[in-house]
Amino acid sequence: MQDDAVFKALADRSRRKLLDRLHEKNGQTLGELCEGLDMTRQAVAKHLAILKRANLVSWKRQGRERRHFINPVPINDIAERWISKFERPRLSALSKLKKRLEKQDAE
Repeated sequence: MQDDAVFKALADRSRRKLLDRLHEKNGQTLGELCEGLDMTRQAVAKHLAILKRANLVSWKRQGRERRHFINPVPINDIAERWISKFERPRLSALSKLKKRLEKQDAE
């Protein structure tokens, strides 16, 4: 299941850091992504391969370089499936509370 691959990929702090860096500046090379990280180039490449299998990252060749791009769709799918449905009741309760308090102020 695709959700399993996404959750597995997101479970690792280093992979989340790579996604954060791609979110800040999309289209980075492996060398750019390695800058300032306490990881070897091979470790970063392995993390990127896991992110690619989870469809969270894609890459495109530009000459001799491979540019990496974030794909936010799987994260959005998880947010819609797993987070949004749990937020609705809370937002509804807050809305009811707001209306009740406004009604008390008006009286």
